[in-house]
Amino acid sequence: MTTFSRLDRSVVGRWWWTVDRWTLLAVVLLLIMGGVMVLAASPSVATRIGLDGFHFVRRQFLYLPMALILILGISLLSPLWIRRMAVIMFGGGVLLTLATLVIGPEVKGAQRWIQFGSFTLQPTEFLKPAFAVVAAWMFAEQRKGDEIPGNLISIGLYLLVVSLLLMQPDVGMTLVVSAVWFAQFFLAGLPIMWVVGFLVAGIAGAAGAYAFFPHVSKRVDRFLNPEGGDNYQIERAMEAFQTGGFFGVGPGDGSVKRVLPDAHTDFIFAVVGEEFGVIFCLILLGLFAFVVIRGFSRLLEEKNFFVVLAGAGLLTQFGLQSIINIGVNLRLMPTKGMTLPFISYGGSSMLALAILMGMLLALSRRRAGAGEV
Repeated sequence: MTTFSRLDRSVVGRWWWTVDRWTLLAVVLLLIMGGVMVLAASPSVATRIGLDGFHFVRRQFLYLPMALILILGISLLSPLWIRRMAVIMFGGGVLLTLATLVIGPEVKGAQRWIQFGSFTLQPTEFLKPAFAVVAAWMFAEQRKGDEIPGNLISIGLYLLVVSLLLMQPDVGMTLVVSAVWFAQFFLAGLPIMWVVGFLVAGIAGAAGAYAFFPHVSKRVDRFLNPEGGDNYQIERAMEAFQTGGFFGVGPGDGSVKRVLPDAHTDFIFAVVGEEFGVIFCLILLGLFAFVVIRGFSRLLEEKNFFVVLAGAGLLTQFGLQSIINIGVNLRLMPTKGMTLPFISYGGSSMLALAILMGMLLALSRRRAGAGEV
């Protein structure tokens, strides 16, 4: 039973009665389940590459409380401060992404990370939610009048972000950012001719990625013709789901984590399927769907146009990332190195998603008037 009265006007008291507690509960459950999944999946991976068995577990359990603090702290902010935070984070993300192209180590042909001691930072993870909020702000300013050319500024920022992503290269994240930005532009009142133009540009861009990025063409070819290439991870993932059945083989008793290189990151959903079964996978999928559907239902009642666009962008990003990771594990789409939100191991991903969710909870809080912009 809560100790906060509805008459409590403190910051925490007002937060308690205005925040979406059901979404917060779902996110906390995802964090807990993610900790359990990393505990189940990562020791075998760590041992296989010569690290202490609990190397990834210790690091992930360091990120978990940090993520929860970020979610709760950011959810206290007003939309105005969310916007300010996003602008600062966007500027820092652009500078750090540029830095990866100069000082970042090359891993599997890509430069996406910066090393800070023992912590490896992927700046583009933080750039994604920041850009969604900044783009929403520009679209909302355009709607107010012609004093600020919000649409043109948003297009310019989009081209900047996409250029940085393709220079790394990270085609998968480029597609996610493009889909989120297009969805926001569409909600902002994109003319039908522009819709057609952007769809044509998107198809041309996808064809160009296939033609000019060898790793993209290889992944697409392997997806379209599974017998014609190396599909080791996908095949092992599918076997894991078959082995797990409805109820799984039991926590810690799975074998796929011993042979999958990315069992604790990109393919952790396969470990979930083997050890906990299809029923548990559906519960996990239901939590992701609940967060997205609940978020959009809250936005339907929102009067602030900036909040609607920013919230829609953040929800689309969260939902797309979940769909892509699960789709790859189930061989429903080509492989793409993308974590499962709050479930996969990864410091940058965990903290960036915590910021995203904190922003979403802040924007979706109930407000009595238009004072908080």
